[in-house]
Amino acid sequence: MVAFQDLDPADLQKWLHESPEPVTVVDVRTPAEVARGAIPGAKTIPLHLLPVNASRLDKDQPLVFYCQSGGRSSQACMYLGQQGYAKVYNLRGGIIAWMRHGLPVAVPSEPPA
Repeated sequence: MVAFQDLDPADLQKWLHESPEPVTVVDVRTPAEVARGAIPGAKTIPLHLLPVNASRLDKDQPLVFYCQSGGRSSQACMYLGQQGYAKVYNLRGGIIAWMRHGLPVAVPSEPPA
């Protein structure tokens, strides 16, 4: 069984602003979902494209995945854990929880890749 940690939105926000270690946030939602708003600075890799794009992610850097509510991002964490990524985190509750905490959401200026 591959283990990953859940991260709550407030902890992620604190980590992004206070950690000296770079953290990569990855949105695994569809392009249409991302167009409605995303966590500022997040990379976009739809879940179904993760297997062909995993090499774009640094295995040595913490990776925080999120989706709408946390289900698809937990699948992303499980998959990357099986691929040898040790520092994977799931944003508990996804972007819904992020917004409920009143944290910033940005609308991308161009369509996600």
